[in-house]
Amino acid sequence: GGFVVPILLATLFTLICFVVERALTVIKAKGKMDAGEFVRKVQYHLANKNVDAAISECDKQSGSVGNVMRSGLMKYKEMTTSHDRDTEQKVLSIQKEIEEATALELPMLEKNLVFLSTISSCATLLGLFGTVLGMIRSFQSMNTAGAPDAAALAGGISEALINTALGISTSFIAIIAYNFFTTIIDGITYGIDESGF
Repeated sequence: GGFVVPILLATLFTLICFVVERALTVIKAKGKMDAGEFVRKVQYHLANKNVDAAISECDKQSGSVGNVMRSGLMKYKEMTTSHDRDTEQKVLSIQKEIEEATALELPMLEKNLVFLSTISSCATLLGLFGTVLGMIRSFQSMNTAGAPDAAALAGGISEALINTALGISTSFIAIIAYNFFTTIIDGITYGIDESGF
């Protein structure tokens, strides 16, 4: 396959590493229960004025939504005992705490996604580069005086096809992984927004 194949294989193995890393992170960020169910449990505890039970639910969820909600509830608990601010200031303080917690959680979720999108583009281009080199080798074998060298011709075409297949398959996996993780992260982000509201 020529010298491009090891580069493509390294790209594929790098892709696999990032897919595993993102999968572990996203599974952890999703938490142990559905975001909608979690928000309903927290609302139930808050309706019964049991903030500690609501915080306990956040600890049980142990995902990004739970972390953001826990920060907001801790600030809420602090504001219920504070008498030096009016209600509007307390609400603004809680909203600010939720926004800060969200700002800390989102970068962790989106980290390394840029590598998946970059690999999806670059793997195709690397495969195309290897294909062109293989075709150049094929045409060079046909350029000999007399009968063309059939073995060199076949070797060049084989090199071209191996590079094409490896580049396209790596790019395909990267695109699927990127879209999959982006969809899950959008769902988690929606859950964070819903819980913050």
